[in-house]
Amino acid sequence: MSLLEDARNIQRKDPAARSVLEVILLYPGFHILVYHRIAHWLYEHGHFFLARWVSQHGRHKTGIEIHPGAQIGRCLFIDHGMGIVFGETTVIGDNCTIYHGVTLGGTGKDTGKRHPTIGNNVLISTGAKVLGPFTVGDNSRIGANAVVLQEVPPDSTVVGIKARVVKIAGQRIGPSPAYTLDQINLPDPLAQELCRLQSRVYANEQKLRKEEEREREADQ
Repeated sequence: MSLLEDARNIQRKDPAARSVLEVILLYPGFHILVYHRIAHWLYEHGHFFLARWVSQHGRHKTGIEIHPGAQIGRCLFIDHGMGIVFGETTVIGDNCTIYHGVTLGGTGKDTGKRHPTIGNNVLISTGAKVLGPFTVGDNSRIGANAVVLQEVPPDSTVVGIKARVVKIAGQRIGPSPAYTLDQINLPDPLAQELCRLQSRVYANEQKLRKEEEREREADQ
């Protein structure tokens, strides 16, 4: 796992990045990976105070707070990054994309493993909150401002507060969400629920109309 690979990954995914050198020198999403590599090494070797010092220094420089105990896979793309928080027992797989304002945190009631495990090729959109010691499956997409409090199956799309699964792909075709970077074309669970309610109201109205017709015919 190399920082150069991480920088190339950011440059590939971000159309605003003109070069790998620009990413290395100017991108906070890359800088925090450098800080975290150092902090995580110190954490794993028992230097907990120094690890937190490095991670807090990275937080002040980038606006991104990653606990030194968090485990991060290859090619994480943190876009913009301001306001991101990853808790101590967070695990993030390979080739994930995470936007600003995202929290991978705990609920306050768990001990031990307290934070989520994010699979490979996952896209987490702006402002999403993933809270608790569960797994977000590979190739899944979490919509903007979603509040996710339970496990997400692989190849799923989840949106809303409280978040719910609105789409599960039977077989994924084409690039993963973390590469397409599509935060817009997501189903609207509220609109879907209103459509279902409208259909039920219409069906009930039809039944009542038929009952009224039968009653009129019986009176005649």
